[in-house]
Amino acid sequence: MTTRTDILIAGGGLNGPALALALADAGFSVTLVDPTPEEVLTSDAFDGRSYALALASQRLLSAIGLWPVLAEHAQPILEIKVTDGRPGEGASPFLLHFDHAELEEGPMGYMLEDRFLRRAFLARMGEHPKITKIQSAVIAHEAGPAAITAKLADDREITASLLVGSDGRGSETARRAGLKRQGTDYHQTALVSAIAHEKPHLGIAHQFFMPAGPLAILPLPGNRSSIVWSEETAAATAIQALDDEGYLAALRPRFGDFLGEISLAGPRFTYPLTLSLAEAFIAPRVALLGDAAHGVHPIAGQGLNLGLRDVAALAEVVIEAQRRGEEIGSDAVLARYQGWRRFDTTTLALATDTFNRLFSNDNPILRLGRDLGIGAVNAFPAARRRFMREAAGLTGDLPKLMQGRQI
Repeated sequence: MTTRTDILIAGGGLNGPALALALADAGFSVTLVDPTPEEVLTSDAFDGRSYALALASQRLLSAIGLWPVLAEHAQPILEIKVTDGRPGEGASPFLLHFDHAELEEGPMGYMLEDRFLRRAFLARMGEHPKITKIQSAVIAHEAGPAAITAKLADDREITASLLVGSDGRGSETARRAGLKRQGTDYHQTALVSAIAHEKPHLGIAHQFFMPAGPLAILPLPGNRSSIVWSEETAAATAIQALDDEGYLAALRPRFGDFLGEISLAGPRFTYPLTLSLAEAFIAPRVALLGDAAHGVHPIAGQGLNLGLRDVAALAEVVIEAQRRGEEIGSDAVLARYQGWRRFDTTTLALATDTFNRLFSNDNPILRLGRDLGIGAVNAFPAARRRFMREAAGLTGDLPKLMQGRQI
């Protein structure tokens, strides 16, 4: 049996549902196909990450109607402190300090746990009359002059004007469309968990660069923080294999005592760190977004923010094309999306790659150079403000949803 939809999204994640809601609110019929059962997606054990949502990403979530239910679970990021150092020795005296008081717009962003964001997406999609969610997987597709036809693992067929690949770094959508990837393995693994601590964090996010990789300490509601602790993979594997007390003993020299005694406040997770970039974001009647288009190092916490920018740009391109009477899956329409997003994502991917290579080492010459660079940026208000606006997602050619506006 073949069914018809305006837009078919392969893969759920967080970017797929965001795009589904943005397009469905504009009147498109949207079908989202994801193989993971909903009870798994809503389990606390599914994903232990928390996200540093840039202010522009928060505005998108507000524009698609999610922020009212998310606000009570979100922690504003009021300050960011960036330092260099070694485990057990503390931080370098050179500090890069961002304070939201230097921005007119408010907090630089918000911390939000995956479980709350994912559940909010699923709940709103379930209520939307223009969205159909299917628990299956797209296993084949064929683009034609008038539509694209996809075959699902359960033998159903769906035709659409546009197929969107939101199926992660190993995107099968990209592979079937012949879209090749470039990338590298950092041989690093991120250890992720929630940490409880005695003292309040005051809404301050910390990025501590160490020879093996950065440690991010990110504020959550209450006296809790999320850590993203990058280590060389062999060391990370050994640390993850420790019991909870052993894990905390390894963490304490890196975390420090500035927040008092620490303890685990949830399960522990690991994620391999790689760089992965699709050579093109589009093919006939196919568009990629999020990790399917670009997977970057979490050093700047920009992975989800990049994906949500893709969502906002693709939604705007498609909605405005429909209003002009254009075929939404045409090469000309999709080229506008790629032109909007590809340079931005490639530039940020290369920047995070460079920063990781520059800071994840103990070379004394590089250490001196980066410490002086941190101090120099902090000493010049104009440079510091530019970096703050970048972190808040307020620079560049922002799509309307990232400005909190309807399309």
